[in-house]
Amino acid sequence: MESQTHPTPSDSVAEARKPLVERIRVPFASRHMQLETREFVSPGFVRVTLGGADLSDFQSAGFDDHVKVLFPAPGQEKPSLPTLVDGKPHFEPGAARPTARDFTPVRWDASKGRLALEFAVHPAGPAVEWATQAQIGQWVGIAGPRGSMVVSTSLQWHWLLGDASALPAIERRLGELPAHARATVRIRLDNEADRRDLASAAQVDLQWVDSLDEAAAQLALPAGDGFIWAAGENSEMAQLRRTLLAKPGVNARHMRIAAYWKRGEVGHHEELNAGD
Repeated sequence: MESQTHPTPSDSVAEARKPLVERIRVPFASRHMQLETREFVSPGFVRVTLGGADLSDFQSAGFDDHVKVLFPAPGQEKPSLPTLVDGKPHFEPGAARPTARDFTPVRWDASKGRLALEFAVHPAGPAVEWATQAQIGQWVGIAGPRGSMVVSTSLQWHWLLGDASALPAIERRLGELPAHARATVRIRLDNEADRRDLASAAQVDLQWVDSLDEAAAQLALPAGDGFIWAAGENSEMAQLRRTLLAKPGVNARHMRIAAYWKRGEVGHHEELNAGD
């Protein structure tokens, strides 16, 4: 039987004093990592584990953090890595500029130098090609995260809404929530075969839906303190934001809506509602 630790009264007081939503800045870092394992989670998703000693100082405090994955340019064994110049990532003059995409850290173990990321399997693109075809041991770069939005787990309720691109963040958040929390989860997938079990100690109301906006319109805001989080395609998230803000009692400072992608564009990532 695994040993369990229980919070002391002082732990409970400290948790109660934490802000409900907190921004944390992280010193910029970029690092090289190698592909260690690959797992096809479902027809539409592949999860990879990356390894590297440079992960020893890795930090990711927010469940929807994102890192930039940098893929080697043609002819490169390792991609070029940026450094921070005047507050912005900068590549050395003449260095081959790598293709970069945003991903949410699903799991990591800094002491063992391992990081798990999940890729949606699209018909084409450098990211999915690398994730599905790269040989074990091949190199990528990881930059960030540069900061985190930490949403307290002491909140009474949480709404988590998203499409396939939001699944890694939703899975990570559900794994963090304690037993006293209530989580309302609505997920839209293009392929029912991509549905999966999402483990959580929290009380979870999970539904796989055809429309996130229609699902949100049917939800009633619970009593008590809570947080609304959603991520997906740009136009769908813009409409979802309008629907949510129209609900009586919604606190825009306790809401985050993000566009993880946009139809017709590559590498789009935008916050539509930062929650503060």
